[in-house]
Amino acid sequence: MEITRKKIEEYTSKRDEIQELQQKLENIGKGDSLIGNDVILDYRTGYPRPQPIVGYDFSKEKRLKNRWKQRIDELTKDCMEIELWIENIPDSITRRIFRLRYIDGKSQEEVGKIVHMSQSNVSRKIDNHLNLHKMHKKV
Repeated sequence: MEITRKKIEEYTSKRDEIQELQQKLENIGKGDSLIGNDVILDYRTGYPRPQPIVGYDFSKEKRLKNRWKQRIDELTKDCMEIELWIENIPDSITRRIFRLRYIDGKSQEEVGKIVHMSQSNVSRKIDNHLNLHKMHKKV
């Protein structure tokens, strides 16, 4: 996967989405969200008579669980690639800036205070590293 600014900035959203989907998986079936109704035709008298039925939709539960688990796996893979890319940044200060900014979700000002730089220098470090990474990909 090619790492771009957009993919790095989507990291936090993907991580949050993983937590949301895991919460959905834990709470699936609680309440009446999977209680459904349908109509069947009853032929016991010889003629079709519509009869309502109400019950738990096990097939819907299985479909939702499979879809959510698959999405969690995809998101986890993307997040791990971003984390690995950040951890493989050779320069210690740049690696810390990326980790604090994107993995920990701090603002550039907060990162600057932690690494003893101005916000503009933090921004410049991020831009320079991303541009350098982009140049190496073209070569």
